[in-house]
Amino acid sequence: MLAPVLIFVYARPEHTRRTIESLAYNYQADDTDVFIFSDAPKNEKAIKNVTLVRDYIDTLPDKKLFKSVKIIKSEFNKGLANSIISGVNEIIELTQQVIVLEDDLITSPDFLSYMNDALKFYENDKKIWSVSGYTFNLDFPDKYESEVYLSYRGCSWGWATWKNRWDNVDWQVDDYMTFRIDKSLRKKFNRGGRDLSAMLDSQMKGDIDSWAIRWCYSQSKLDMFTIYPKVSRVKNIGLDGSGTHSGVSSKYDTSINTSNRRCEFDHPELNDKIIRLFKDRFGTRFEYFVVWNKALIKKMLRI
Repeated sequence: MLAPVLIFVYARPEHTRRTIESLAYNYQADDTDVFIFSDAPKNEKAIKNVTLVRDYIDTLPDKKLFKSVKIIKSEFNKGLANSIISGVNEIIELTQQVIVLEDDLITSPDFLSYMNDALKFYENDKKIWSVSGYTFNLDFPDKYESEVYLSYRGCSWGWATWKNRWDNVDWQVDDYMTFRIDKSLRKKFNRGGRDLSAMLDSQMKGDIDSWAIRWCYSQSKLDMFTIYPKVSRVKNIGLDGSGTHSGVSSKYDTSINTSNRRCEFDHPELNDKIIRLFKDRFGTRFEYFVVWNKALIKKMLRI
């Protein structure tokens, strides 16, 4: 039985259409159950686009693009973090595993087969926290033969996990006061990127509202890894200024898989060179604060 796909949409009708149409071109689309979670408008400005998104997704059940389509429309604005946490909680309780997309992710035709194969292959490997469909374009070592690699950090751009991993997330971050002043814990968390500890600080101060930083923090505490493909199965089209939580950037552009051959999974060793290359893509703690402060200033000027 294939894992269901959860798609979280808000107020980007064109991005939503492209996300769903690319998923519909997947080889296993006909056998996949899809749950679409639509958040309500945050303000009057968002009403038009939320309506356009909802008008579009309402047409999907009759198009028979997937095995089934269930649409869940929120009556009030939850925000992305609460939408994902509550949506995944609801479905993973029933299905034990999920594949998750947001409304700005183009998938390769083999995305579903890659994800389902990975979920099956790593189900009993208790060191694996999640599976990512996205990856950077990295300069892999010449002798690195595996088609996947390990990272200390999960990715929210097309991912999958199991209930027995998801249930271990501490959404309240109860030990934050200890973490905040413990240099060794902060260093450990930053193995996945120099921005991580600073992002968790911003989350706990209320400056940002991120489910993913709390998800990654629990992963770090449990010393678990995320499986990444060498060749991406996901392309993010949302870094164009249209998203609530994203600006404009080409930094994360990546080549997307075009091969019809199924990925051959194995149990790769942690590779120090790949970890360094991966970590460098997130810049420094200082760069994170510069980017965040610029975004905060722009937000304040619009108020």
